[in-house]
Amino acid sequence: MSKVGKRVLVAGAGVSGRSAAEALLERGAAVTVTDASERRLAELSELRARGAELVPSLTEPPAETDLVVTSPGWRPDSPLLTAAAAAGTEVIGEIELAWRIDRASTRPARWLAVTGTNGKTTTVGMLESVLRAAGIDAVACGNVGLPAVDAVRAGHRVLAVELSSFQLHWSNTLSPDTGVILNLADDHLDWHGSLHAYGAAKGKVYRGNSVSVHNADNAASVELAAEHSQARQVAVTSGDPVVGQLGVRDGELLDRAFDRNGHVPAGDAAPVSLAGVSDVRQVGEHNLANALAACALARSCGVPEEACARGLREFSPGEHRSDVVAEAEGVVYVDDSKATNPHAASAALGAHRDVVWIAGGLLKGAEVDELVRQHAPRLRAAVLIGSDQRPIAEALRRYAPEVPVVGIPPQRVAAMSEAVRLARAYATSGTAVVLAPAAASMDMYTDYAHRGREFTAAVRAVLAEPASGSAERPRG
Repeated sequence: MSKVGKRVLVAGAGVSGRSAAEALLERGAAVTVTDASERRLAELSELRARGAELVPSLTEPPAETDLVVTSPGWRPDSPLLTAAAAAGTEVIGEIELAWRIDRASTRPARWLAVTGTNGKTTTVGMLESVLRAAGIDAVACGNVGLPAVDAVRAGHRVLAVELSSFQLHWSNTLSPDTGVILNLADDHLDWHGSLHAYGAAKGKVYRGNSVSVHNADNAASVELAAEHSQARQVAVTSGDPVVGQLGVRDGELLDRAFDRNGHVPAGDAAPVSLAGVSDVRQVGEHNLANALAACALARSCGVPEEACARGLREFSPGEHRSDVVAEAEGVVYVDDSKATNPHAASAALGAHRDVVWIAGGLLKGAEVDELVRQHAPRLRAAVLIGSDQRPIAEALRRYAPEVPVVGIPPQRVAAMSEAVRLARAYATSGTAVVLAPAAASMDMYTDYAHRGREFTAAVRAVLAEPASGSAERPRG
């Protein structure tokens, strides 16, 4: 981005919108910010003193607008973005803006990009930890919280970038050095319109790679890599790796894609041991896949093997991702509120042998039959919350008819406390009570973090009740 005065409209006054506006003002652009929320616009009032215009609820760009930078959640069919397209005005996202600013700098950063339906935040966090263990000036950014624009402005040398399908949709020239698609399952189909369009957005992470990483155990990841990547292919697998893969054997994470210097090894080279399975503190096979993907991206830029073990050991996962809230009477209570779709819920349930499942919320059109069919043998009971209970209840009747199912009306006061109390009544020693909703949270909560906090508070309150106060087990 040059410092000449382009006229730019920033659509959305949230965190990424603020960062985009600040970066554009620094580069001499004439900036207008719009948002449907006048409260959010008011929070940017200091930008007005720097020359920005703050205009609520625009439905078309101001005259002579050269560029629109949209927040990722804005749908392509929103009136403002439709009007911009009709006027021939380019629309990009904050990630694309960050990329262009970075490419125009004298010392552009190395971009290691992570996308997928599930596991993005954990993988990016692991990657950041491994890179820092190698002494690299790296930061996790993008969909993980820190806007990529801010990471670029701070001058970090390597960016571990989490990318949602929305962010990729609005990225026109982004070409990460290395990219990975961890997995793909039905999600956000209401936004993209189809699974094919959703996958095509994810596939943009492979554009321009020098190395592309895919998950050999996920068919969609394999297919998207074959379709969208022209780069050298590296795969991760939960099994014994062949040449060109990272995998697991005898309790070790092994690398057969890079040698000890991060280069391509000879075909008969001995595997490089990166870490022990015990170095991955997060439970579940899916987190081994996340760890392998993080190591593959790090190794693609020459990170030594010893940094992988140290970085994985030092990594602390984000909240509401397989968080053990409490353990009492042999029952463990697990907050996986981040499981906002069936694919994520499958990973959460698969980490335990016996489960009382708390599920439900906004399914966003996702199918739950396969989730229930796959995990029916481990279910001891299901307690349903939220607005879209019927599809889950019907799937349970079809594939787990012996499993007791109790639904709690979403409008019920203290619904989460009632759900935990019922789950406790069904649980026996050796059981996990798992909040893995398989659905979004906005029908009852601000976001998945709010839902997770409510679960944590409910668990602590219910466990503090006298034993005689526990609910009797309902009749199935």
